[in-house]
Amino acid sequence: MGILMTAPAPTGDMGGAALMPMILIYALLFGAMWFFFIRPQNKEKKRVAAMLASLEAGDCVMTTSGFYGIVIDIADDTVIVEFGNNKNCRIPMSKAAISSVEKPTNN
Repeated sequence: MGILMTAPAPTGDMGGAALMPMILIYALLFGAMWFFFIRPQNKEKKRVAAMLASLEAGDCVMTTSGFYGIVIDIADDTVIVEFGNNKNCRIPMSKAAISSVEKPTNN
């Protein structure tokens, strides 16, 4: 019991010294999460927005459900897409339903 009584008391300046590495670890974790999760998602959003902004009538598009079609008309948030060889199969759909765009080639 005498050994416990003679142990030196902790000093008050140890709290600040232990706080800096913890803050550094949290900053590094946040930076890694931003670099691996948030940054690629923002880049993908910009790529999709640019793809939809460059959408024109006559472009071949693939919808999110896997159908290929030709864009006939474009409104604000909707497009009219013609599917297949039947010229009567024209479906209005949201621009968000387009997953890829292929520009027609001039051959």
